[in-house]
Amino acid sequence: MIPLNLPEFKIKLAGTKDKPMVFDVLRRRYVTLTPEEWVRQHFIHFLIEHKGYPAALLTNEISLKIGEKPLRADSVLFGSDLKPRMIIEYKAPSIPISQKVFDQINTYNLILHVDYLVVSNGLAHYCCKMDHANQKYLFLEDIPSYQFL
Repeated sequence: MIPLNLPEFKIKLAGTKDKPMVFDVLRRRYVTLTPEEWVRQHFIHFLIEHKGYPAALLTNEISLKIGEKPLRADSVLFGSDLKPRMIIEYKAPSIPISQKVFDQINTYNLILHVDYLVVSNGLAHYCCKMDHANQKYLFLEDIPSYQFL
């Protein structure tokens, strides 16, 4: 896997050369190591270890539904009141962050109504604070630390 624009961490690998696995600290199990999962694991550790996000309030692979269409948000941060606060969408490093990615995460937000949207391909990261009153989002310069959410 390629180096990312995220801090390194003590990654736990398992599996075989043909089917590598990585330990997901949130799901507490080994999952298939794909390029997107490489980004997810680095980003989750970044949030926990460098931004002070409580692991107990983060979850991976949240199932959602719009009508009969099943959807899955990559990661969601909940507040201490257990209301969703942030949706995080990951892409493989080879996939550029585009308007289509923002449209995808915005669809999830139609259901969850969070305050923050984050997208990352491990190389570029974008964080938006929702302005629900004006139905738009404002780009932030950095991912805020948990204490500032």
